[in-house]
Amino acid sequence: MKPIAVAIFAFAILAACMSANIKKHHRFSEDDVLRQLDSAFNKLNQLSNYQEAIKDINSSPSDIHYTFMLDLEHGYSETAGSRITLYADTTRWAIVFEKSGYENRGGNAEIELDYFGNCVTPVVQKYNGYTYHANSNNIELISGNEYENIRNKKGADMDTFEKVSPDARIVNVRGKLIPIEHDLNKYLKLGILPDSADNPHKLISYGGLLRYIYETNPVVSYASDSDIRKYIPADLPKIITIDRFHFESIYNKKNLPRLQETYQLFAKVLVSRDSSLWKPTQKPNNHWSNWISGNL
Repeated sequence: MKPIAVAIFAFAILAACMSANIKKHHRFSEDDVLRQLDSAFNKLNQLSNYQEAIKDINSSPSDIHYTFMLDLEHGYSETAGSRITLYADTTRWAIVFEKSGYENRGGNAEIELDYFGNCVTPVVQKYNGYTYHANSNNIELISGNEYENIRNKKGADMDTFEKVSPDARIVNVRGKLIPIEHDLNKYLKLGILPDSADNPHKLISYGGLLRYIYETNPVVSYASDSDIRKYIPADLPKIITIDRFHFESIYNKKNLPRLQETYQLFAKVLVSRDSSLWKPTQKPNNHWSNWISGNL
């Protein structure tokens, strides 16, 4: 797999869109939408590795800007679900990319929301004297403490590492108590395989559990409308939510959004505000089973 850091950190200021203080908007075009997506994509591919990104961050005395895009191959996130929601009126537009996954470095499960548009409020955080601006917000689904509550604590090291105890009966998913299924055959029917290495008892992994929940009760792992709208205007009309779409790797520098049918159709739907124009000819492939993720 290509270096994942390209998708983690990138300096970028999204076109004038990323400001809550914009009072006046003008009609936008398909090219406006595609140009902003292309700009973000190009900036993501400018950094060659994680070390370079860290060096730049630590040496900058000014505010730091991150740009994130939907990444179904992320090595630190074992992808479960993904959706895209489009919003627009005559002068404003927004695209919200949504992905759920188990974060194998953070030890929790999260929803990641990535925002694009001309009316998006930046996500601003302060840490260690720096101010960080981003187009991405994370919502916790399963906390690290909850995973620890259901962790298998018997056996050798690998038996207890990110494995669900066979005695665990429920898991708290963002305040909802969800029964834990232990029948391996039910996982296998969904293509969810147990970790093969050092797992003689075929215990369910943390990521495997989240994927099973997504497959059997997807609404539990979705962001709510209020979650999504936190960084876009409350009165911006929703056009369509898309949960099956064709996706291409963001690690291929030739995959500019404007060259992809998926993004071209997004732009058409947004400008026309007509959801019936979402008529892709390419086969949907955004299901987690089509992508290698969470393997670092």
